[in-house]
Amino acid sequence: MPERRTVALVTLGCARNEVDSEELAGRLAADGWELVENAEDADVAVVNTCGFVEAAKKDSVDALLEANDLKDHGKTQAVVAVGCMAERYGKELADALPEADGVLGFDDYADISNRLQTILSGGSVEAHTPRDRRRLLPLSPVERQQAAASVALPGHGTVEAPEAPAPAEAPAPESVPSDLPAGLAPASGPRAPLRRRLDTSPVASVKLASGCDRRCSFCAIPSFRGSFVSRRPSDVLNETRWLAEQGVKEIMLVSENNTSYGKDLGDIRLLESLLPELAGVDGIERVRVSYLQPAEMRPGLIDVLTSTEKVAPYFDLSFQHSAPDVLRAMRRFGDTDRFLELLETIRSKAPTAGARSNFIVGFPGETEADFAELERFVTHARLDAIGVFGYSDEDGTEAATYETKLDQDVVDARLAHLSRLAEELTAQRAEERVGETLEVLVESVDEEDGVIGRAAHQAPETDGQVLLTTSDGASPDLAPGRMVKAKVVGTEGVDLVAECLFEEGGR
Repeated sequence: MPERRTVALVTLGCARNEVDSEELAGRLAADGWELVENAEDADVAVVNTCGFVEAAKKDSVDALLEANDLKDHGKTQAVVAVGCMAERYGKELADALPEADGVLGFDDYADISNRLQTILSGGSVEAHTPRDRRRLLPLSPVERQQAAASVALPGHGTVEAPEAPAPAEAPAPESVPSDLPAGLAPASGPRAPLRRRLDTSPVASVKLASGCDRRCSFCAIPSFRGSFVSRRPSDVLNETRWLAEQGVKEIMLVSENNTSYGKDLGDIRLLESLLPELAGVDGIERVRVSYLQPAEMRPGLIDVLTSTEKVAPYFDLSFQHSAPDVLRAMRRFGDTDRFLELLETIRSKAPTAGARSNFIVGFPGETEADFAELERFVTHARLDAIGVFGYSDEDGTEAATYETKLDQDVVDARLAHLSRLAEELTAQRAEERVGETLEVLVESVDEEDGVIGRAAHQAPETDGQVLLTTSDGASPDLAPGRMVKAKVVGTEGVDLVAECLFEEGGR
């Protein structure tokens, strides 16, 4: 019997890329590939690249070069680039980086096994010529769902369940998801996700949609991720159930713009009805929604996010700036006072709700007064986490053509200034939480670091964490995946120190 082919997936970038990697893992495992954790132990190293900003692209190239070095002294025979950077640059990346044995775009994902086998056998797979993926689907959102079946949408893959005998007694109509495919009886089971988990974390992301219809002048993502396409509610629910069976306790809904979910399915308020259903899945302890557009926030969505049991009152709001003139140049909407009013509305319903955002400084045309206005907003917003980025031109974006560019030293100075301010403000916000009682999901237990978890206001990797202790200062005896009540007794920057309250109802 021939030795099984081995493959390792190295993932860079955002949580959406992590979902895409697990879909690729599912496809490869189904075709007989053995998944291994380390690239040095694999016949093929597949690097899922990020193509968002210059720093991320550099990290992707570095990862590809590092994997290529393994070919000289490890088992690795081939290194292949996939993901956003590979899709965005295609043949250009292949020509510029001959160390990569293959550069595969999204259209290659459905046949990923054969592509890798060809490369491993010494053959070549021609890199694609990039195209604007927004043009692959109808302009009207409501016309997209049927057309989307013929377009590669990473992270949307499902496998139809096998046919099963009809049940003796038909289920009640209200128990059948309204969007099940025609002819698929409930007894035949749900559509399984085309996915294989690559770690044992109690937290997993679920893709709610792909693409984006917004035209922010600084962002190239829509051109290579395409137009906005929602996943069907039944697919999102079934994937969540599957993840719960794998031991996942928290799901994080991800997409380029979660507030647009359902607009191509005929119901822009679909997220409001889906969230309680996801929270009701057996085994799931917390549902988190990421990436919300401030201009698209609805009163009903705020109500659901702040009042639904097991749905985290967490608001990852993409403000980007707060000075009106800069926002208009970004092709965005709002201003400092409207954004503060939005945060006040949220906190009037859930005083301890988490809120985070990212900001771009040094945008073309940004004046000192504009920067001062951004400082005013950040100072009063009481955000739990703040990401600050200095503006840089991105290929193919409108902003790259603007003539009012700031000198790089001005951009760097403003970046350093706001970053320092953000660090101080988020540390102050953490101190405000001393005395709060939190629901903390244990994520890791380590002899050196202790028991680490996250509260409802903390998303994975970006928003800080909670160090759990007992009343005598020792590490509690807890396993990853456990949800416990804990009282905040101290802070370390944005991180919290919290004492477990087992005697007060902790689970």
